[in-house]
Amino acid sequence: MDRIEVKANMSIIRRLRPLAVGCALATLVLLAAPQGVSAQTRPTLTWGWRGQSVRLVQWKLSEWGYLKGPVDGIYGAQTYRAIIEFQRRNGLVADGKVGPATWRALGFGYSVPNRAASWAPSRPVASWTSNLELLARVVAAEAQGEPYRGQVAVAAVLLNRVKNPRFPKTLSGVIFQPRALESVSNGLVWRRTPTATAYAAARDALNGYDPTYGCIFFWNPYKPVSSWIWTRRIVTQIGRHVFAR
Repeated sequence: MDRIEVKANMSIIRRLRPLAVGCALATLVLLAAPQGVSAQTRPTLTWGWRGQSVRLVQWKLSEWGYLKGPVDGIYGAQTYRAIIEFQRRNGLVADGKVGPATWRALGFGYSVPNRAASWAPSRPVASWTSNLELLARVVAAEAQGEPYRGQVAVAAVLLNRVKNPRFPKTLSGVIFQPRALESVSNGLVWRRTPTATAYAAARDALNGYDPTYGCIFFWNPYKPVSSWIWTRRIVTQIGRHVFAR
């Protein structure tokens, strides 16, 4: 390559360099520019979700005084309770899910994600792993010290409730239904760490093992309980718990 050709190439590069920089800056501006509120697509958030969408909700709930916990991007118990309270005060269905109506009430735009977006890496919280963790906590709080079969039975009752039209349609909804579980009401479900046995019992129940044969109630007959519960048909007793339909 002779000197004339080199000089010509260098001249072209000098002329193109400002154009390349301009294109790069334009791209950055487009990426950074806020999208129109009405154009945003929002996932339906439930227990176990993680990420920026959860942080947005937590930030708004915290700003309005519903959430007392951290804005950590994790949809756990504190966020769930804050959403329930927000929904009740705003005339929404108190299901603990951040769907279209709740997104809008929080002041965020909402549009239905397309099919490709629905298969994005972020999956709904009601995943098997999230349910395992939550169920194991309840087993530890409600049935610690019971025989293994009895621990599986407690987990199975909660899963049976999810399938029953008289109860919420999600495991988190069943567990956090007001006054449904003593361990939730008194906070023991968060103070007691699940053992390996509790995890195994929860796992077996999730895999279909049901020693209660479809029961939806359990209680300790040796403790004071509501007289109403004794109207239910008792199917079996395992350890210190009776199980009924």
